[in-house]
Amino acid sequence: MSDSSPLPPVRLHPEAELARDALSTPLLTRAARLARWAGKDTRVDAGGGLVEEQLPAAASELGLSGDDAAAYASEAWRVALDTGLVEIVDEEEGTVTAGADLALLTGSPQDVLGVWLTALETVLADASVPDLDDLVDALDEGGEVDLSTLDWDPQAEQEFLDGVLGNLYLLTVGEDGPGDGTVPLPALAASMIVPSDMGEPTNDVLEQVSDAMMRLDDQFRILEPIGLVAYRPVDEALMADADEEPAAVVDETDVSRYGMVRLTPLGLYGLRSRLLEAGIAAPAVGDLADKGADALLDGTAVFPPSAAQAETEQWLARREPLAAARELLGAARGGDQGAPLRRLRCQQALSLVGTVAEPALREVLDDPELGGLARVWLVERGFEDVPAPSQDMVFWLTVDTIAAQLAAEGNSEELQGLVEGLAQQHGGFFAAAWRVDHPATADVLEAMGRLHPDKKVAKEARKAAFKARSQQGG
Repeated sequence: MSDSSPLPPVRLHPEAELARDALSTPLLTRAARLARWAGKDTRVDAGGGLVEEQLPAAASELGLSGDDAAAYASEAWRVALDTGLVEIVDEEEGTVTAGADLALLTGSPQDVLGVWLTALETVLADASVPDLDDLVDALDEGGEVDLSTLDWDPQAEQEFLDGVLGNLYLLTVGEDGPGDGTVPLPALAASMIVPSDMGEPTNDVLEQVSDAMMRLDDQFRILEPIGLVAYRPVDEALMADADEEPAAVVDETDVSRYGMVRLTPLGLYGLRSRLLEAGIAAPAVGDLADKGADALLDGTAVFPPSAAQAETEQWLARREPLAAARELLGAARGGDQGAPLRRLRCQQALSLVGTVAEPALREVLDDPELGGLARVWLVERGFEDVPAPSQDMVFWLTVDTIAAQLAAEGNSEELQGLVEGLAQQHGGFFAAAWRVDHPATADVLEAMGRLHPDKKVAKEARKAAFKARSQQGG
C-alpha cells in the first residue's frame, strides 16, 4: 500500500463499543484472567515466561485442555507481561505481581484500547515468526537459532504482513471493495505477489501466490484471537495428499474453501492506529466535524461520495442550519485550482440543509462565483422570485461544474455524457465558452476535446481551448 496517495476515510465504531469488543477478545480475556490468577507462588523463567511446571495450572485456570492448552496459556501469559497486566518483582527469584496496567481494563475506553493495541503488537510480532517446528530444526549445538537455515528474513516477513494488512485495510475502507468486507485469501495473496501490469500469471508466480496463501493462513489463525480479523481458514482437504480419498464431496468452485478474511471493527481501529503511528494519513469519518467549513470542503474533496456525505452530515449536525449554510458558501469562494471541487462539495452539503437556509442563498445571488449554484438550489426547492441567470453566469457555472467533475472523477463515463449533452444542446457552445473568465476554462475545453467521441466536435473544443489559453496569457 502506498503512503503517497490519500486513503479513503474509515467509519469507526464508537470507542466504548470498541473497548467492549477488545475486552471480549479471547486472547486479552485470557491474559487478564492469568494476571488476576498470578500470586506469590507464581514463578517465571529468565525470559519472563511461566515456568513449565506451572503451565498446566494456568491452562486449567483458563479452562483449556488438549495438546495445545499449555501453548495457549503461555501465549496469554506473554501478552499479560507485554501489556503490563503482570510485572516481574524479582528476576532472580522469578516472582511476579499484578501490574499497574491491570486497572486500565476497568478504566476508560481509551485506557482499554491502549492495552489492546499493545497486545496487538505482541501478536503481530508472533505472527511473523516461523513455525515452532522450523525453529527447533534450526537450533545449532549451542542452542542458538541459525536464521540462514530457515530462509527467513525477520524484517522482510514483517514488511510482508504489514503490506497484506495494509491492502486488506484499503479493500475494506474503499467504496469499490467487497460489500461485506470479506476478502478471499487468494486475492489478498495475489495483491502482494502478482504485478499489476501482468496479464496471465506464470506458473512461478502462481506458486509464489500459493506459498503466500499458506503463510497467511497460519498468520490469520494467530491474529484472530486478538480480534483483528474474522477468519475462515483454508480447507484442510486442500492440503491433503493427492492420493488420499476426500472425506466428503466438495465443491471445487467454492472460493471460500481457500480461506476468507475480513477486518473486524476493532481491527479497522487497530490498523488505522498503526497507520497513524507510521505517519500515514488515515482519515476517519467525523475527523472534520469540529473544524471550519474550509477544512470540511477541502478535506472531503478527496473523499468518495458516500464518505463525503457522512462526514458532512456529522458536520451539519453540530451547527445551526442557516449559520452553517453561510459558512459553507463563504468557504466555497476562490479562484485557486481546488475551488471548483470545493463549490461542488458545498453544493452537495447545501442539498442536506433544509429550506431554512434560503436567506443565505439569496444573499449570494449577485456573487459571480456563487450566484449560479444559489439559483439552482432555490429553484430546485420551488422558491419563487429567483432571478434568471445571465448568459455569462450560465457559461461560468458550466465551466466550474465540469472542472469540479474532472477533479473529482477524472475522465469518467458520466462526465463524457455531460460533455456530449452540452455540445449537442448548445450549437455555439465552444464559440462562446473560450471567452469565459474562469481560471479552468482552457483545461475544461481541452478535456472536452479528449472526451467527445465526435472528431469534428473534439477539434472545435481543442481550438477553443487554444483561444482560451492565449486569452489567459498561457
